[in-house]
Amino acid sequence: MAAPATTGTGTVEAAAPRRPRRLPVRAPDALVVAGYFALAALLTVGQWGRPERLFHQAGDQILFEWMLAHAARAVTGLENPLYSSALNAPDGVNLMANTSVLGLGVPLTPVTLLFGSQAAFLVAVVCCLAGTATAWYALLLRRLVDSRPAAAVGGLVCGFAPGMVAQAGAHLHMAAQFLVPAILALVFHPEPGRVWRRGALLGLLVAYQIFLGEEVLVFLVLAAGTFALAYAAADRSAARRLGPALLGRIGVGVLVSLPLLAYPLWFQFFGPGHYRGMPFHAYGYQLDAASFTASARQTVLGDDHLPGLLAPNPTEENSFFGPGLLVLAVVIAIWLWRRPLVRALAVCGLFFALLALGGQVRLDGTPTGIPGPYRLVAELPLLDHAVPARFPLVCVPVLGVLLALSLDRLRPAVRARNAAGSSGATSQPGVVGGVPVRLLWGGAVAAALLPLTPTPIRTVPAWPVPAYVAEGGWREHVPPGRTLVPVPPVTGAGVSPAMLWSARTGMAFPTPGGYFIGPRSADDPAARWGAPDRPTAALLRRVAETGEVPVVTDEHRRQAVEDLRHWRAAVLVQGGLHHGDPVRRTVEALLGPGREVAGARIWDVRPLVG
Repeated sequence: MAAPATTGTGTVEAAAPRRPRRLPVRAPDALVVAGYFALAALLTVGQWGRPERLFHQAGDQILFEWMLAHAARAVTGLENPLYSSALNAPDGVNLMANTSVLGLGVPLTPVTLLFGSQAAFLVAVVCCLAGTATAWYALLLRRLVDSRPAAAVGGLVCGFAPGMVAQAGAHLHMAAQFLVPAILALVFHPEPGRVWRRGALLGLLVAYQIFLGEEVLVFLVLAAGTFALAYAAADRSAARRLGPALLGRIGVGVLVSLPLLAYPLWFQFFGPGHYRGMPFHAYGYQLDAASFTASARQTVLGDDHLPGLLAPNPTEENSFFGPGLLVLAVVIAIWLWRRPLVRALAVCGLFFALLALGGQVRLDGTPTGIPGPYRLVAELPLLDHAVPARFPLVCVPVLGVLLALSLDRLRPAVRARNAAGSSGATSQPGVVGGVPVRLLWGGAVAAALLPLTPTPIRTVPAWPVPAYVAEGGWREHVPPGRTLVPVPPVTGAGVSPAMLWSARTGMAFPTPGGYFIGPRSADDPAARWGAPDRPTAALLRRVAETGEVPVVTDEHRRQAVEDLRHWRAAVLVQGGLHHGDPVRRTVEALLGPGREVAGARIWDVRPLVG
């Protein structure tokens, strides 16, 4: 929506809606975008060409590598992209009900096929971060500011804030926000015409966003609604003038997107492997009030201790903006408060920051007993499954836009216009104490942003894929319709070697278990992590965690054969493990001796299973 302009004397004059500009791509734009991509590549440098390393939340990276490999297989093999039987054999997985990121995996199919799932994952991380920054840069320059440096700074904050970097290393579905600016540009278009055309494009973008990340779309709907209400309260005349067209575009968007999404959404909520609810309590993932002024781990001033007290885990450090940026935001809001746009942004940012505090406010790791605002909305649809710790991701573009607007106000043309409207001035326009205001404010912005400079995403070592698996030695032991079972089988929320082996080999074999969300059983759709535990899987996983070898009885052996038959197992494969010897001894007590083959210990169980 259009915002009124403020003159140098402080009066407010009506401004016509600003027409979106069709700006040609110039060398400065190319340099800005190249800078974004270079920074994103630098943040992922710890993994390029290093298959033995994963980002610090290893299980999440394995999940998304597998999803990218599945998308490539679905494209080349013309398979169902919404479901797979290659994981959680023999039941399969409803991928539409999980974070399948088909919107990334399908276009990255050539990368996955040529260079593997790890390279595809890293390319996806780079594109999510740099693409989001580029999209906000384009929106700011086209719609809100005239200064390229101002737009560049705003885009930098939107794409590389601590929360974005924290999410990118583990949650592609949360980092893939490059369509958000385009969706907002269509929803809040300043011209009332072309409702059908813009509405249709809006519907297509919303449909695509579903296949990038539904959670981002939910947050976008909530944030856009909050912003629209706040803007309408600040500028009622603009709301009356532009509201009907806005509602018309949304209506057309719904008509366009629903036919495209009807079957995928039906499959998600009613198809095979669907579930109800979530396997965790969303309200448990909240942020400490002190986190908003703290430094995240993935920044130049960050450390491992303090963020661990203020955020539920390293991937949810979404509110770590530092004191400088928050002070600037308050100053900007006061300075530009006459603009309805700024008022609406301030309300939206503050609202979602308060929601992040959860049902009870915590300060420096200690519950205060003060009820949090999230308690008032926790039972509402869409919000009942939303993770409170992720609400500050809405604050990220709010801060980026505010910074861009403030820097744009310091352009020479704006300063000259403001100075011409002032009377009785005795000092040089745009100078405070002999120092240009532009330099002072630019220094303040730099001082606030430098502590937020991101560092390369941390990596951890990972056991390599055994050559027996990577080079296809398993093929002589696994006939069609049978599975390769890793030792131990991971059926819950743990790091799944089977998923990593499957992703790195292009999903060459089916395997039981895995890291996903599914139903508790065929008769109970309540959500749980992974497949229901089989006794043998639980036994071997306990040995892998503790290093203690149990007393194996005939009942254990009978159960092991029953579980292997359920999994349709052909061969068990043990790769690298921290407690590898106790696990090997336990499997041998269950099944007999195995043998070493190409960096793995294997047990051919076809004679046992039949």
